Amino acid sequence: MKITIGTTIKASVDKTWNSFNSAEHIVHWNFASPDWHCPKASVDLTVGGKFCNTMASKDGSMAFDFEGSYTEIRPNEFLAFALGDGRIVTVSFREENGVTILEETFDAEDENTAEMQRQGWQNILNNFKSYTENL
Repeated sequence: MKITIGTTIKASVDKTWNSFNSAEHIVHWNFASPDWHCPKASVDLTVGGKFCNTMASKDGSMAFDFEGSYTEIRPNEFLAFALGDGRIVTVSFREENGVTILEETFDAEDENTAEMQRQGWQNILNNFKSYTENL
């Protein structure tokens, strides 16, 4: 099953792309709730390049690496990557009238309900929107 989420960011597509794909920015927005954070991120934004974002609870009780490799990159337009477990994620960026429309589609995993996954990924995207608009 594929799940699609999205948002509209009050920023240029160039600024949005940079915020989405730069480790220096990812650590500020890549978490689903205020009791989590992203203490480390690394990005090799090339086809075949890898990324790894550490997501951790602030109390130190849980942490995991969200990682994968890029399969397609069209700067300021489109990203596709395969997660470590083989699931595919695509992200499209489209600028219209001074705002950027971002849409993300991902293969669902089997551990959590589709609604829980949709909400978690949307929460991260909402953090991204807020962070990017306030850069």
